[in-house]
Amino acid sequence: MDFYKILLNAHKGFGYLELLLVSLFIIALLATMFGFSGKVNKFLKKTTLFTMIFFHVQFLIGIIMLVINFTKGLDMGSVMKNADLRFQYVEHPFSMLIAAVLMTIINKKVKSNDTISLGIVIMGLIAAGLFAFAFPWTRVFGA
Repeated sequence: MDFYKILLNAHKGFGYLELLLVSLFIIALLATMFGFSGKVNKFLKKTTLFTMIFFHVQFLIGIIMLVINFTKGLDMGSVMKNADLRFQYVEHPFSMLIAAVLMTIINKKVKSNDTISLGIVIMGLIAAGLFAFAFPWTRVFGA
């Protein structure tokens, strides 16, 4: 098995785990916002931390895979003409980058504040929305 296949399988496996973590993060975020009157609890802190860590791990694995694909001779002209390739090589990485940055900001805010604000909740929902947009649903679960 070559190095790219190992990275691809790791990226897919962590993708399933990331689905679970993002779901737990959204549940914890909304439960904290509406159930505990905005007071940050340990569950929210831990889910935010682990979601952020796995976003970063996924992003690093994906960037390595992207570099490998472009060193094999993939050119940007053909990528931008094809919608599937454009999603895989442009939209997916860029959306995941923005989601990872937002999760890092959210983790910092949750860690340093005793309560969460509406801005933190909105950033969390945007990060989860970008993740849901960029997740390759049809490739993972079939069409």
